Amino acid sequence: MTQIATEPILGPEQQPEVGGAPSGRVTGRSPWQLFWRRFKRDRFALAGIGVIVLMAVIALTAGLIAQLVGHGPNEVFNRVALDEVGLPIGPRSEFWFGADTAGRDLFVRVMYGARTSLTVALFATGLEVVIGVFFGLLAGFYRGKVDTFVSRLIDIVLSLPILLLALGLVAACSLSRTGCLGGLIRPGILLVSYVIALFGWPYIARIVRGQILSIREKEFIEAARSQGAGDIRIMMRDILPNVAAPIIVYTTLIIPANILFEASLSFLGIGVPPEVPSWGKMLSDAGSGSLFTVAWWMLVFPGVFLFLTTLAFNLVGDGMRDALDPRTAR
Repeated sequence: MTQIATEPILGPEQQPEVGGAPSGRVTGRSPWQLFWRRFKRDRFALAGIGVIVLMAVIALTAGLIAQLVGHGPNEVFNRVALDEVGLPIGPRSEFWFGADTAGRDLFVRVMYGARTSLTVALFATGLEVVIGVFFGLLAGFYRGKVDTFVSRLIDIVLSLPILLLALGLVAACSLSRTGCLGGLIRPGILLVSYVIALFGWPYIARIVRGQILSIREKEFIEAARSQGAGDIRIMMRDILPNVAAPIIVYTTLIIPANILFEASLSFLGIGVPPEVPSWGKMLSDAGSGSLFTVAWWMLVFPGVFLFLTTLAFNLVGDGMRDALDPRTAR
């Protein structure tokens, strides 16, 4: 009887190599490797990162840029920056973005405005995240009376008219020479950051609370308890790392909101001090008396920088949300 020779069927991990490269071999990847693999496919998110890096470089080197240009942010050039009727001049070789109504170089002020907006947004967002994660962690982990107290506190803060209260707080602390709380809070960038964080933390607290209510019932939490782990150890080492992804995504999405909030306060004239350049204050100056109809550069350049910065953070946030969502994996 003739015996027919057959070859064994190989699994994907046993397939022979073709041209020195493994064929069909499955490679294990960590969650962060999977995240980066999905994230780098989003060209809009990568472009957003590029814009954010550019704005950060501008904010950090604003002083150097002012030295190279030869104009300070508050330096007044009445004779050369204003025409014979007192209107600011437009973009030209000495003033790349033109001048404002006070005769100051708008280009230098826009560069310094990047520093102001990013500083307020990042500091306020950091405070929001810390406060929101703290209360959300307590409410979701302990539940019961703690959850009821935190939830009612969140409801109270969310029911407040945020813009009106922010206007009142900033105005009250700005009008007083000693500031608020016995001089502890003084007018400036920190005051605006505190006000933004005061009304922004409930949103992230609700997200963290909802995530932890589900995670605390998982088997690995019971395993940690059976090994004698305390509440703080479980919260810090077992629960918090598992809610890092939604925290990171939401953080990137509230940064542009905080930038716009700071711009809104500065637009209304109660944000950062007048001597501190701010995109919102520049837009307010351009809108006063419809000045932008004859000095369009005062509205366009700060508005473009504000638009690009907020758009970049939103694109990065959307890209991170899609990359961290397993349902969008391809």
